[in-house]
Amino acid sequence: MLVKFKLDYQKITMGLLSFIPDLKETKRLLAELDWYDQEENRVLYLWKSEETEDFVGVIGIEITDNVVLIRHIALNPSFRHEKLSYEMFDALAHKFFDKKIMGTFETAPLISKWQKYQTANDRSSNQKITSEEGPL
Repeated sequence: MLVKFKLDYQKITMGLLSFIPDLKETKRLLAELDWYDQEENRVLYLWKSEETEDFVGVIGIEITDNVVLIRHIALNPSFRHEKLSYEMFDALAHKFFDKKIMGTFETAPLISKWQKYQTANDRSSNQKITSEEGPL
């Protein structure tokens, strides 16, 4: 479940963001948090595990009229698998249903995999419906 960042979550957010290679230093992490805080269209969301009720991921976005740009995504190593990142992207796509989800040079490859996964699942769902209902 996506939970919007608030100051109470600063420590866990910094811990999760520190899994990103460029954000290892505390000074750099604080600067990044400040960057998100400077504009309303920049938002950090934490991902709360339904199993453990703990925050296990963070995703940083920048919102424009037509696009949600995913700037950062980081997961606790114990929870690191594509399916969880896909769930995070699905939740964002649902929340911002009227916008296109895109990524930076760093996040675009994972988003591309997610989009292919979605397309494959959509095709699979359509084939099941057609075969269950019979030919049109």
